[in-house]
Amino acid sequence: MADDLFIRVCFIAPKAYPLFDPNVKEVFGGAEVDLYYLATELAKDKNFEVSFIAADYGQQETETIEGVRIIKTLNFKENALAGAVKVWKGLRRADARVYFQEAASWGTFLVALFCKLHKRIFIYRTASEQECDGTYLKQHYFAGKAFRWSLRNALKTVVQNETDKTNLEQTAGICSIVIPNAHRLPVLREVQRDIILWVGRSVRSKRPELFIQLAEKIPDERFTMVCQQATGDEKYEELVARARYVKNLQFIEHVPFCEIGSYFQRAKVFVSTSELEGFPNTFIQACNYAVPILSLKVDPDGFINGYRCGISCNDDWQRLVDSLKVMLQEQRYLEFGKNARKYVEEHHDLTKIIQKYKAIFLQLAGQLK
Repeated sequence: MADDLFIRVCFIAPKAYPLFDPNVKEVFGGAEVDLYYLATELAKDKNFEVSFIAADYGQQETETIEGVRIIKTLNFKENALAGAVKVWKGLRRADARVYFQEAASWGTFLVALFCKLHKRIFIYRTASEQECDGTYLKQHYFAGKAFRWSLRNALKTVVQNETDKTNLEQTAGICSIVIPNAHRLPVLREVQRDIILWVGRSVRSKRPELFIQLAEKIPDERFTMVCQQATGDEKYEELVARARYVKNLQFIEHVPFCEIGSYFQRAKVFVSTSELEGFPNTFIQACNYAVPILSLKVDPDGFINGYRCGISCNDDWQRLVDSLKVMLQEQRYLEFGKNARKYVEEHHDLTKIIQKYKAIFLQLAGQLK
């Protein structure tokens, strides 16, 4: 590295650009949110120079937003090879000491290979339980082998919960460390809570149609569904049409990330119908605003029931319906919400968690001269 006074860190998440520019109304996921928060918080420290590999959304070749130098690379309309070449060139332009990527794909292999060839530090963070429990390895033969190779060449692998840590070691032989997802904690304000909320993309594993069924089951409550069309979802219009038919359900196709907090502020309960996740950022967003979580299945490390942040239903549909009724009775959701806010303050505060990453960057940069 040319300058030993600071460490250059490059984050790679091509679909994250809409988080930096809310005027871009394109889809992104939890992995992009994770890296956006880490990059912008790390950039506040003068000892780190932060860059970010983003896709081509019509922006300038390079620009600086929130202290992060954003490097434009691939265009999703181009073929994969052209995209890989542009990402590789972007990695070279970043000229970082540390490269940080999340969410298994061929991009993971590309970044790992770049770091191996150029003697740079590669850090990987898992985005889903399927990356850890062997599902991804089984479902993607060639990509799975490339993913395993990438993990073995990472100097540090980070997972979102203890279950993922155990699974990753058993299925791939990879030792990892647990660092929870990190968020900025908003100041709580007293507002009227008047909706039952669902937020996510229309991917099949999130089972959005079940939230519509829930709204039909409880017609006296107001339900709000913020559901952006997932990449490749050809049945989205059917979902929208069905939702529009339910009188007590408001369906919203897109809300900028910087505005989604206003919906959580109004929520009595946040509902998750997902069948699998890593640690959903929407769970943390709910806790940020003292909103309890009602989860049909997902409960990472049992925190929802364990910390009384809401109710997890073990994939039991009737229990989900009954539990929502219980939480609404006598405003019991308020007590669950207080527990949720306390939990997030203790476990997901970005200002605390970024210190863990800084320590890792400093340690690894010192080892690899």
